[in-house]
Order: sequence, then C-alpha cells, then structure tokens
Amino acid sequence: MSETSHETLVGSQFGSRAEAYLKSAVHSKSEDLEALVGLMAGRSEARVLDLGCGGGHVTFNVAPLVREIVAYDLSREMLGVVEKAARERHLSNVVTRQGAVEKLPFEDKSFDAVLSRFSAHHWTDLDAGLSEAARVVKPGGMVAIADTVTPGVPLLDTYFQAIELLRDCSHVRNYSRSEWEAAIARAGLVPQSVRAFRLRLEFRSWVERMNTPDVQVRAIRALQTSVSAAATFYFETEPDGSHKIDVALFTASKRPR
Repeated sequence: MSETSHETLVGSQFGSRAEAYLKSAVHSKSEDLEALVGLMAGRSEARVLDLGCGGGHVTFNVAPLVREIVAYDLSREMLGVVEKAARERHLSNVVTRQGAVEKLPFEDKSFDAVLSRFSAHHWTDLDAGLSEAARVVKPGGMVAIADTVTPGVPLLDTYFQAIELLRDCSHVRNYSRSEWEAAIARAGLVPQSVRAFRLRLEFRSWVERMNTPDVQVRAIRALQTSVSAAATFYFETEPDGSHKIDVALFTASKRPR
C-alpha cells in the first residue's frame, strides 16, 4: 500500500476541484466573507496575505481595497484558477505564491494584514500556521481568520469531524472557539474580536464540490440518519442531508514594538 503525504492529498483533492470552488455559492457569497473583507476598508496602502486562498474569493474581494494581495495556497492548480480569474477581473495587484502555511516563504514583518478563510481546518499544525502568520505580519498589523468551528461538545464534535472527514479526506480538524482563542494567544497575537455565523450547506453541492466517492456519501447519510437527536437538532439536519454549521471570524493584532 503506497503512502500519501498530507500535502499531496490536499493538492490532489483541491487541485482537481479548483473550478468548482471558484464557482461555489457558499464560498463566493456569505456573511462571514463580507465581514472579513470589511476589515480591509480604508487600508488602501496595505500589503495583504490571503493564507490558503482556495478559489480566491477573499483575494478577489479585497484586491480593489488594497495596494497588493498575495494569494497563497498549497495547490498549484488552485492558484492557476486564481491567476486566470484575476486577469479576467482586471485585478493587476494580485500575486500568487505556492507553499504550505506551516513554513511561509516570506520575510518577517512583510505584510500589513494576514487573512484566511476556510483553510485552517486543513492545516497539519495549527500552532505552526498561526506562528508563521504572526511572524510575517508587521507590528500593529492584523491577523483575521474565518473558519468552521465545533461547538465544543464531545458528542457533537465527534459527529462533525466524522462527516467532514468522510466528505473530504484532507480534513484535519475543526476547532472550538476556546481552542482557537488559546492557539491565537500561543502565537503571541493579541485577540481583538470574535464574530459568529451560521452557514447552511446544501447536501448535493457540498459533496459534489469535493467529488466525494459514493461509498462515503452513503456513509455520511447513514450517520446523519442514525446519530442521536442532539446532533440532528444542533446541525439542523434536513431530510436530504443539508445541514447548518458554525463559522467564526477571529481577529487579532500583533503587538507594536
């Protein structure tokens, strides 16, 4: 049996689905995206890093507001889609770079803000990724991360992680709000605010976007129909498998020196 590294798995999973993520309604328009983009209002001279840019929705919305934005992702195919879409949208201040979040190829204090959305639950080392974000942001600069979060209840957490992993084998972990706040503090960042959102996931598009194999789709549906009522109620699971999840937007700053 051959071994596959996590980086290779992420690249293959998302590289083949790059166009699907670019066109995804969940990713291209939502309250959490609007809130994240709104943080950059009035920062026209800022140099920004979009960490784990995916289909580029943060990049495309922030680019008109700032001097430069670097779209950074592990998937070369995903970056190719971002580059093409940026040209079509005449966004000349978009730059792409490839690599892992745990070791960024950027100098210390080289960005005014580091943004990330729906990427951190794929990171192999949350602490390393946040430490790198803290390293490359300037003193007084901002780190803002939006990601799915678990409610922090063991029963609900186990179920949530299970359906996420079945849907996408590159999933690592959804963290609770308290775990996020502790990790942000460990990175040496100063917490500023937390905003909570509720996101509905339409089941068919959710699994098709990741090209989830039928056997795993059936396993997800089996879990959804056999899990305790507490999970069904919390995630507002509908008869067709559509459900709602929690998303949080964490903002923090780097201490001025």
